[in-house]
Amino acid sequence: MSTSPPSAPARTAPSPPTAGWTADVAAALDRLQTPIWIFDIDRSRVVAANRAALATWRAESLEELAARDLGADMSTTVRERLRQYQADFERCETRFSEVWTLYPVGIPTTLRVVFSGHRLADGRMAMLCEALEVMHDTPERLRSAEALQHTAVMISLYDEAGAPLYRNPAARNAVARQGETFADRFVEARDRTDFLRRLAIDGQAEAVVRITGPAGVRWHEVAARACHDAVAGKAATLVSEIDVTGHKMAEDQIRFLAHHDLLTGLPNRALLQIEVGRRLAAAADAGERLALLFIDLDRFKTINDSLGHLHGDRLLVEVARRLMRSVRRDDFVARLGGDEFLICLRLGRAAKRAETVARRILGELDAPITLGGRRLAVSASIGICNFPDDGRDLDTLMRHADLAMYAAKDQGRGRALPFDAALNAEVAAQFELEASLLRAFERDEFELFYQPRVSVADGRIIGAEALLRWHHPTRGLILPGAFIPHAEKTGLIDRIGTEVIHEAALRQRAWADAGHDLTVSINLSARQFRDPRLKTTIAAIVTQTGCDPRRMQIEITESMLVGADATTAETLATLTALGFSIAIDDFGTGYSNLATIQNHPIDTLKIDRSFIATLETRPALAELIIGMCHLLGLRTIAEGVETEEQLSWLRVRNCHEYQGYLFSPAIPADAFDDLLELQRERLAAGGAEGFGEGRSPLWDLIPLVKRPDDVDWDRPEACPSKVRRLGLRSGFGQGIRPKER
Repeated sequence: MSTSPPSAPARTAPSPPTAGWTADVAAALDRLQTPIWIFDIDRSRVVAANRAALATWRAESLEELAARDLGADMSTTVRERLRQYQADFERCETRFSEVWTLYPVGIPTTLRVVFSGHRLADGRMAMLCEALEVMHDTPERLRSAEALQHTAVMISLYDEAGAPLYRNPAARNAVARQGETFADRFVEARDRTDFLRRLAIDGQAEAVVRITGPAGVRWHEVAARACHDAVAGKAATLVSEIDVTGHKMAEDQIRFLAHHDLLTGLPNRALLQIEVGRRLAAAADAGERLALLFIDLDRFKTINDSLGHLHGDRLLVEVARRLMRSVRRDDFVARLGGDEFLICLRLGRAAKRAETVARRILGELDAPITLGGRRLAVSASIGICNFPDDGRDLDTLMRHADLAMYAAKDQGRGRALPFDAALNAEVAAQFELEASLLRAFERDEFELFYQPRVSVADGRIIGAEALLRWHHPTRGLILPGAFIPHAEKTGLIDRIGTEVIHEAALRQRAWADAGHDLTVSINLSARQFRDPRLKTTIAAIVTQTGCDPRRMQIEITESMLVGADATTAETLATLTALGFSIAIDDFGTGYSNLATIQNHPIDTLKIDRSFIATLETRPALAELIIGMCHLLGLRTIAEGVETEEQLSWLRVRNCHEYQGYLFSPAIPADAFDDLLELQRERLAAGGAEGFGEGRSPLWDLIPLVKRPDDVDWDRPEACPSKVRRLGLRSGFGQGIRPKER
């Protein structure tokens, strides 16, 4: 096969034309018809040639031929093939017979050449070349032979015993040692056995296997087919090999990326499902015990927000390193995402090993971590559950470990807690409550009650706070503190909150149409208040209901103003622009200050009931709040007023309004209508006399418990007869028909 003779790295002056044999030998060789020449492999020069060889090379003289640099246009494949010959000649006495195409003065000449080693005078190994015949084959055969010589595909022919009969240059380069058999190529005995078995049965086989080569272990795609040796006529095996090491490495990298967290290098949730699932199955078969540790960093979001995501990522990498340092080599550590990690431990005979490892992890995390020039103390909450005691499948175990982790957070963070069946019962109750909430909304079990806001000066009802109640089919009347947090978790608060605002707006217009001048206040949760859609929603409700926003008030808590952002300021500005007033509910229990209040359009402060309840022993705080409101021009409303003494104290200090059981708890809208009509009758009959004397004459008609916390969860209560439920299914607010203006 192949090409013009190869080149050598050095370029030196040619050897004398007679180098390699004596003058007598040269004269004898000149008489032969067979072209014979000596090729200096290192220098890519012909150093000796008989007359027939000069004719073959189309050279006028040996001097002219020796001056040619035959390596100038030599391909890499030919150069490597010649180096293989040289190495073989150095190793032993051997001869090669191949078809080569030479290019004397650019003219292709195909010859069958026999190559053998020839030692030059200076000791270097050269090559003696004998051209036995000129090949006049078809172009297709010549080109296929040329392609076989130059291709990167490794082509080999083996006899029945697996000994090599032929290797093309690529295959010759890929063998670890001369004389290597086909079976010797395989690294794994199992791959070799399986491949040879399929080859024997089917006459062909293909596989991607690890093979041994000069550069060590490589991945090759090997294809073999049974055939016959064209020379000996005996059974043989033709083998082709392609080096796919790069592809395998790429596949391994893709597989790693698919199953590992890019930041920490730990296994991710996908690999966790596979690996921990496998470990659970093995443990079940062997009767062994495992433990899962669910780890969540405490206050990671605060660190991430204050130092930036770059430092947050560095923290996660350091935490991963410390987790790995806390366990054994055969334990499994994974990052679930964010700041959550999971560890799977083999317990063996050490029943308390999970608790020991958890304490070790907490100790590792206690050591300060320096990020952004700051030394940070990091803690974590850890939930522990055991297989098979706390669950027999991965989903159950992870859920239980997660529950235990949240219980650890609730108990103060920076600690580890094992799973307890009581936690499952608690969560089951929460799930049931959340499911009941969804059903309650669909079945119109919610109702708005209204608590009167009364003028301290003359005892008139001048406002109403809308308060949500849930008429549970078996638990009776449920107050918002028991279900609003769960409504916020599920997102149902968005639907409920919108309906509450809509209902209260309709109620305000209905009372206004009936001639009652009242301010109706509505409580907003933190989630509602942070919703950027709130402004648009309320503006639409004002348009739809025709309410008077100047007689509507939004109540928010102090905590909503702490760290207020642009959305908070914009929401407050929009609401006040529509005409709504803004009240701070439960003032004195949060973290706001005078500067916070003055920076926002706050109209009213509602003094928390805890300050009113302690007026006899600690009146200073309530007095300070009322005095501050007078200085700032704010209205004050006292909450939780229950005694005449408390009301008298407020009247002396010029508090504007009060709410509380002294006058009335929250009552259904129909009962509130009766109360307003009674007030109108008394005003018409005797002016304002009689008002301010304490609780309402309708006190005994109010279908409520005496205190907000006095709900009997075990005793079903019948709903009051005058109940108009709220809900989308029956049409929210359909019970109110405001008069046309």
